Amino acid sequence: MNNRKIIKGYKTLISSRLNVDTSLDKSKDGIIYTLYSDAFNSLKVGFAENDKVLEKKLSSEAFILLDMKKGKKKDLCLLITTLNELGIKYSDNFYFKYSGSLIKHLSTLGWPVGRSLYKQRKIKKELVCA
Repeated sequence: MNNRKIIKGYKTLISSRLNVDTSLDKSKDGIIYTLYSDAFNSLKVGFAENDKVLEKKLSSEAFILLDMKKGKKKDLCLLITTLNELGIKYSDNFYFKYSGSLIKHLSTLGWPVGRSLYKQRKIKKELVCA
């Protein structure tokens, strides 16, 4: 009986603290992704409805796909809100200045950044050599 009260109070606390748009819960699955630009030393996180939309983005911009996975637009909104609360600045269209701490935050939050340490080391090595 005590456990129910604790759990119920916890749920109330969480639901009143977070103002998440519930209309996003009904959104279709798509692809959440992370892109890297060597020219601008930046990362771009985003959501695409399908792989054709993502391919179009890749062909129109000078970015390398670091990783992608299935997700919802809600995942992108939650990520941006969390990064904003952590004090990580971004520009229009969710461009972030590349940093090791940003990659660490993205990885901790479950965002696709590529599981290969080689990719991250290669990017860091290229940045140091540039």
